[in-house]
Amino acid sequence: MRLILFDGPDQERAKFYPLSLCRPVWELRCGMTTLGEKLIAQSGAQQVAYFVPGYMADVYVAQADGKVNDPATLAGDDLLLVHGSVKASTLDVAPTGPSEVGTIGELVAYVRVSQGDLGKLDAGSIDAFIASAERTLPTKACKAERYEYVWDVMLASPHQTIDDFKSVGRSGIEGTVEEPSAIRGNKNDVFVAPGCEIHPMVVIDASEGPVYLDEGVEAHPFTRIEGPAYVGPKTLLLGTKLREGCSVGPVCRLGGEIEESVIQGYSNKYHDGFLGHAYVGEWVNLGALTTNSDLKNDYSSVEVVQNGKKIDTGSTKVGAMIGDHTKTSIGTLLNTGAMVGSMTLIMATGQPLPKTIPSFAWLINGVVTKGFGRKALYRTASTAMGRRKLKWTPAVGAMWEAIYELTADERNEAIKRGRRMVS
Repeated sequence: MRLILFDGPDQERAKFYPLSLCRPVWELRCGMTTLGEKLIAQSGAQQVAYFVPGYMADVYVAQADGKVNDPATLAGDDLLLVHGSVKASTLDVAPTGPSEVGTIGELVAYVRVSQGDLGKLDAGSIDAFIASAERTLPTKACKAERYEYVWDVMLASPHQTIDDFKSVGRSGIEGTVEEPSAIRGNKNDVFVAPGCEIHPMVVIDASEGPVYLDEGVEAHPFTRIEGPAYVGPKTLLLGTKLREGCSVGPVCRLGGEIEESVIQGYSNKYHDGFLGHAYVGEWVNLGALTTNSDLKNDYSSVEVVQNGKKIDTGSTKVGAMIGDHTKTSIGTLLNTGAMVGSMTLIMATGQPLPKTIPSFAWLINGVVTKGFGRKALYRTASTAMGRRKLKWTPAVGAMWEAIYELTADERNEAIKRGRRMVS
């Protein structure tokens, strides 16, 4: 059986903006692993293939462990196609069996095709394959659940960390923990991986959930880590108050207070400031005292504006969703439920900023402008990646050029409004 991950159509991918602008939905982090890693583990597949939007295919090929956008993977074996937003733990579908299409509402959640039925389907593209499967194969409403919006992934992450820790089944101290130190709660709920350096006077509090520190994590004195928590490889905690429910990817630099947030990886929040119930992409730099609100004064559920549409999240706690390569100045104040695009440069105003800030925007004095243009943003991104020994390649540049065009309408409208404000 071959597992194939997909995340179309475009209107479904857009529900995970800005984080899905430069990655497929299944690469979003939730708990200790990504959504895709959970789906692969759930299916037990030995072969995995992927279908992503064409503009990011060349970049994803360099990081994927299987073939990308290859129509040949739609033939030659029993297939299980799964949408990247499906919650793996709820996908109770045998990987092989009679051909069928499973739906969640109007979304095609999975397509199971026996090898003998492949000839009935159009394998010219992933969209044609799924459309022909809907026309040809039996369709049923499935019991699986899905993440519908990007903040759903963030809100589920603390609970997923608990489940992931149990699944991994590792505990104990294999790295270095210097004295004096303190571990609260059950020590069986703590794992300190090889290569970790935990300095003196660090508190690991597993009384409310497990704590998993992956290889090469370094925690400086006066850091407090509250479970459930996952901290990815080579991340540095600089006296961080890492409160409950955080999932942090690799090679981050973190300080200040962080609560129930997901940080995809390679991002910096060195200094004081509060990040709560947020989802932060890669290569983000949050300036000193950058803070987001995650709770309204009247305790009502948070509304966000995504793709021009106002959406009630159903949660009283939603902070900022921040896209890749975005930078904030010192003293930036982000509103409750803020949607901050990718490749955006923000200068603080001393007041809470607008709830939506488009991609590739330069927010200056509270007004969206073109600033010095996208080329300057690319140069900064290349410098940031170089500091982590990674390269801004032509493929990466081409992907971001496509994202620039993809996000143009929202940005241009915001720039027009800004011009009216200052005229």
